[in-house]
Amino acid sequence: MGLISLLWGIVAMLWMVVALIPFLGWGNWFLIPFAAIGAVIAAIGIATSRPGQRGRAKTGLALNGVVIVVAILRLGIGGGVI
Repeated sequence: MGLISLLWGIVAMLWMVVALIPFLGWGNWFLIPFAAIGAVIAAIGIATSRPGQRGRAKTGLALNGVVIVVAILRLGIGGGVI
């Protein structure tokens, strides 16, 4: 689960960079639920793994959390949230 959440977070981060380009901000509407699913997978990975094996899941949770925050800020600045 940790590796899946880490890869999910990397894909979300790459998608976030693309969604920062002007006129592609609509991608944030799809990015937020995508990253939220990745955060849920990371939380499950943290809950089900041993204490020494939680590094990838924690990193995946952090990446997905950053993506969600940046996507919400981008929507707020760009006028996507009314």
